[in-house]
Amino acid sequence: MPKSSSDNDSPLLLYDGHCALCNGAVSWILKWDKRQRFTFAPLQGPTAAEIIRRHPHLAEIDSLILVEGDSMRTHSSAALRVAMIVGGLWKVLGLFYIIPKPLRDWVYNGIARIRYRTFGRYDACPMPPVEWRHRFKA
Repeated sequence: MPKSSSDNDSPLLLYDGHCALCNGAVSWILKWDKRQRFTFAPLQGPTAAEIIRRHPHLAEIDSLILVEGDSMRTHSSAALRVAMIVGGLWKVLGLFYIIPKPLRDWVYNGIARIRYRTFGRYDACPMPPVEWRHRFKA
């Protein structure tokens, strides 16, 4: 049975709501997360603001932040953990954990630097499809 998006232990993915690549990643998760474990909130919203208020070191992050209970993952570690949670064949991406984090994050940050130019930028956070809105927080 899928977890409800109201479960406190559901992984929460904070993402740049203006970034087309980040919104694409959210759409990918919605497609492949068959057990509906994830909830989502844009970095521009009050949910993210409250988390960042409690964890000020996250204020500099402008792409993905994965929150699981008291655990916060950013950059490549967040992306790889998402793949692990989605499961199935996507778990194979966990093999990239063998690459040292500084190198993984260097690649991740390189993509993040060009994401607006390459993938585009929204003026406002797009609304999720009606059937998925229960999985989003403001």
